Parts: sequence; C-alpha cells; structure tokens
Amino acid sequence: MQKSPPKSAPKSIEQFEHTPNSGRTPDTPASTLRVVGSVRGASADRLPWFPVKVTVLVGGVGGARFLQGVRELLGPTAFPEVLASGRPPSPHEVTAIVNVGDDAWMHGVRICPDLDTCMYTLGDGIDPERGWGRRAETWHAKEELAAYGADPDWFGLGDRDLATHLIRTQMLDAGYRLSDITSALCKRWDPGVRLLPATDDRHETHVVVTRPGSGDGADEKVAIHFQEWWVRYRAQIPTDGFAQVGSDDAKAAPGVLEAIADADIILMAPSNPVVSVGAILSVPGVRGALRTTSAPVVGISPIIDNRPLRGMADECLSVIGVETTAEAVGRHYGARSENGVLDGWLIATGDTADVPGVAVQSVPLLMTDPATTAEMVRAACALVGVAHD
Repeated sequence: MQKSPPKSAPKSIEQFEHTPNSGRTPDTPASTLRVVGSVRGASADRLPWFPVKVTVLVGGVGGARFLQGVRELLGPTAFPEVLASGRPPSPHEVTAIVNVGDDAWMHGVRICPDLDTCMYTLGDGIDPERGWGRRAETWHAKEELAAYGADPDWFGLGDRDLATHLIRTQMLDAGYRLSDITSALCKRWDPGVRLLPATDDRHETHVVVTRPGSGDGADEKVAIHFQEWWVRYRAQIPTDGFAQVGSDDAKAAPGVLEAIADADIILMAPSNPVVSVGAILSVPGVRGALRTTSAPVVGISPIIDNRPLRGMADECLSVIGVETTAEAVGRHYGARSENGVLDGWLIATGDTADVPGVAVQSVPLLMTDPATTAEMVRAACALVGVAHD
C-alpha cells in the first residue's frame, strides 16, 4: 500500500526529538528516538569463552521469549548504537530476523505485531499475561472506534500500543524504511538484541478460505489477511492455503543476508513453522542464504507432546498437510544435506524424532523464565559444536 505523505508527516526523524532538521533525507538511515530504560543482561559466568555472532529467526510471543533466553546467555548486544543503561555491551552479537508476514494496515496505521512483541518483551514493556501488547494497557481508542462503527471491529488497538503505530506510520509516510524505523523505535526500548525485519517490503501472509454462500448462493473462495483469519475467525473456517502477498517484489532487508552469512550459529526459534518462520524463509534470498552459510543451523521444536507450545500452529500445519509432531515439523524444515535448512533439531524431553541428515537431541523446552530458556540455547549450541565455557 503506497501512501502519500500528509502535511503533518515528519521530514526527518530528528523532528521526533524536537531538534532542528539536520538536512537528513528520507533515504538516509534513521537516527534516534529519545532513550529511556535499561537492559537486563547475563552474568559473565554464563557466556561462551569466545565472541560469537548468533542470528535467530523469530516470530510471535514464543520467538520473543526465546530471545530473552539468548540475551540471558550471551549478554546484551548494543542496538542500535549503545546501551541506554550505560553498561558495556557483551562481546557477543545477537541479531534477530523477525517475521513481518503478520503486518497489516488497521485504522490507518501500520501494525507490525511480531516486531513490536519482540521490542516490548525485551524492553520490559510487554503485558506478561497476554504475552503481547503493552503492560497496563487501556482501550479508550478501541471503545471510541467501536462507538463510531469503524471497521475492523474485531481488531483492537491499545492506547499505549497505538503510539508506536502512529510514529511508525508517520515515518513510513515520510519515506523511511521499516528497518530504519525499527532501529529508531528500539532506541527507547533498548532491547539488547539487534532487531531486523525480514524485509522492508510488503510481504503479508494471506489465507485462502472458503466462505459459505448466503441463501442459495454458492460457497466462495477468497483470500483474507492472516490477521482476519487468526483474530476474527480463530482459524476456524475452511482453509485451503497460505500465500505471501508481495513476495515477488520483496527483498531481504538491509543486514539480513549478511547476518546469516556472517553468523557463527543460526537458531530457528520455537515459533510457528508455517506463518512465522515459514514466512521468513519465503522472503527471496533468505532460504538460499541459510543453505549456503558456513554457520550451522539449529531449530527448536515448537511442538511438545504433539501439541503446539503456544498459539494455533496445529491449525496452520494441518492446512499444509503436516502432522503436529516434532518429527513432522523437523522433516518439514528438512536437512541442509537434502535441500532443507537444518543441521540440528532440538525436541522436548519425552518426544522422539527421526529427521534424516539432522542431529536430534531432546531437552526441556518449556520457556518458564529467561534462565531456563538460556539452557535451551546452550544445548542448541552444544548440539552443533559451538563451544561454551
């Protein structure tokens, strides 16, 4: 969706800080928003003995919580530039490539659910009960929109969360790239992980569904946005498949392919394998980069005891004909030696999986807290020989 900048759209990111315009053009990478907050990092005795570059493919609540464990083990990465807390950054570098397939225009603003969930979770602003949205959220804007009868009425924006979407939309209107906007927003949240959208381009997940006809009308196959399928219908509507709208013209965001090529290890978080990790893999160039990088690639199963760790991954897997088991998902990703993307596959204690060409290990996979999740990360590194102290 191409939008014309409104008169109020900022001409530079400096306007968000109420400082004079330095002549920055919209094509120039974004600078800063005001920095507040602090980063919670790891103690030195939990770190690997040599500096490592870790790249993580993530999406959703599970991906954000997994990143907490990575940061717990490796310490905070200075992103965008320095740590707001003033503490020295870790010698290690963690980059998260984040799904943007869920992104959508709602009520005139651009929503980036997975980027925001990662940013809020790592910045200690997330609602811990829901796992998404802001802590201490209020819903006055949602109530007012409903009073006007504004559509969509099935998708609510919290008041605190809305501020993020408004700033992002203004900056998009001014010509900034999503990756630069994300960097600017993270100046406030100080996530301690470098957050990169998988692409700056439109790459939305849409779902082909069958809607029943009214009266004597025939059933109709239509494509709806993933958010409508997920939030409005709760995936409980006859579904035929998924499609990435915009993928033909999309390219990986700046830094994404480099983060894969330069990594010492790549981790695939226990996120939805179809609409989170799968959407990232469908960005042109990403799968090829994973196939050719010298870094080992380890996936963490989102399935425990034949059930998804969180969300409705089972509904998504059913649509593409994959069973909801750790083995089936591992085989869906496949071995790099056989045109897939995995070298290692962590599964939950008690589960079994035979994935040809892939090293498999079972460990506890419940992410009860960052320290426990850090042990999952440690096990993933050990599985492919990335040394620890």
